Amino acid sequence: MLHYQTTDRFFQRSAGLIAVVSVLALGAIVLFLVTQALPIFQSVSLTDFLFSTEWYPTDDPAVFGLGAMVVGSFSVALLTAVFAVPIGVLTAAALHCAVPQWLARYLKPVIELMAALPSVVIGFVGMVVVAPWLQETFNLPTGLNLLNAGLMLAFMCIPTIASISEDALRNVPVALREASLALGATRWETLCRVELRWAMGGIGTSVMLGLSRAIGETMVVLMVAGGAGIIPETLFDPIRPMTAGIAAEMAEAAVGGEHYHALYAAGLLLFLITFLFNWAAWYLTRRLSLRSA
Repeated sequence: MLHYQTTDRFFQRSAGLIAVVSVLALGAIVLFLVTQALPIFQSVSLTDFLFSTEWYPTDDPAVFGLGAMVVGSFSVALLTAVFAVPIGVLTAAALHCAVPQWLARYLKPVIELMAALPSVVIGFVGMVVVAPWLQETFNLPTGLNLLNAGLMLAFMCIPTIASISEDALRNVPVALREASLALGATRWETLCRVELRWAMGGIGTSVMLGLSRAIGETMVVLMVAGGAGIIPETLFDPIRPMTAGIAAEMAEAAVGGEHYHALYAAGLLLFLITFLFNWAAWYLTRRLSLRSA
């Protein structure tokens, strides 16, 4: 008994130490971002930095306005959600109650393996397959645009949403499902009115994880979004999200210069957006879980 108590105390203290280290590491990253981002605001006002659509780091004087990149990031995230959320949730529902169990046992691992595809491979497919198809089908000057980026990011997010949503549906108490069927509800009515409502917390978590990956993704948008720092007016306009802008220009920025600090400020803004999105999604998911319970 003493051995088990000692092991338990060791495990608790180790887990607590790991949690503290994780929090300290996150705090150190945030502190580093803040210290590297603040110098840019000595020469650029916060309003111009956030809302101006002009980004010309090589001009004299240089102009730093993130407005177009912010709009590009939000637009591609919204388009990704339009594609990925319904397809991912419907895929989970199909695996849960429409596909035979023997087939679902094979499909579920395949979907989970799709989530492990390297982003550079997905971006390559978007460049050499999807971009020419979009260009020829819609008679466009280029197939590297907002629609291409949204499709590729949705392809990345759907496996995560589908897998976690299916787990949430599978964890619905059997008694609830059987009670609904016993009262005369069809399998479809039971899924829509009972199981999906009960699993809404898990489904919300899956959407949060999937879209968080879309917002922070770099390689795919760098390869297929077009790289134009403009506000998109249609789905076929090229865009430049913040992640793509940081990745494309960081190697060219002189350490300690205005361009260098402006890119770190963009990274800090991206971190804040992602943090606020995750917090809002966690709050809504918690409210939905409590309501469904």
